[in-house]
Amino acid sequence: MLVLASASPRRRTLLTGAGLVFAIEAASVDETWHPGELPRAYVLRVARAKARTVYERAVNRHDRLPGLRVLAADTTVAIGDQVYGKPIDARHAAAMIGDLAGREHLVHTAVVVIEAKPSGSAGERHRIVSTRVRFRALTSDEIAAYIATGEPFDKAGGYGIQGEGGALVDVVHGSYTNVVGLPLAETLALLGDPRRYQK
Repeated sequence: MLVLASASPRRRTLLTGAGLVFAIEAASVDETWHPGELPRAYVLRVARAKARTVYERAVNRHDRLPGLRVLAADTTVAIGDQVYGKPIDARHAAAMIGDLAGREHLVHTAVVVIEAKPSGSAGERHRIVSTRVRFRALTSDEIAAYIATGEPFDKAGGYGIQGEGGALVDVVHGSYTNVVGLPLAETLALLGDPRRYQK
């Protein structure tokens, strides 16, 4: 049994599109970035917290079955060591997108899989994927028009490449699905034989 420890519709869509069958159980964890924390360390810490929270719930319900796998991910946007999380309001979103405009940034996603072993122990594997993205130069009117769509507010870096935010992007180097929120090829490699999760 595969459990996705996320309420993200984008991650759900990517996994469903790959033909996987899974349950969804969101994990509420502290996603606060600690000043000075490197972006890759940050996403790994949060993804691990999500996976462990959902796995421990399964243990407490006594349904830690051999073959149970919990999949969690966390994504952030960074310029250098500066992390850009989800904007809290329109002004914050405008500042974020203004910083990204005309520049290259990195999108980091940590993917964590925790699997119940027949012995009763838990095994954990993870992967961190980074993609380079460059925004085109943007005017203040273009930024305001994008914010008015409402799209930025639940997304790291304040944009969604799979939606209207795709018009902000000039070049992507690396995994496109990573920028959406889940590096699909790397996730499937972590999960192993996909037939285990297909209808």
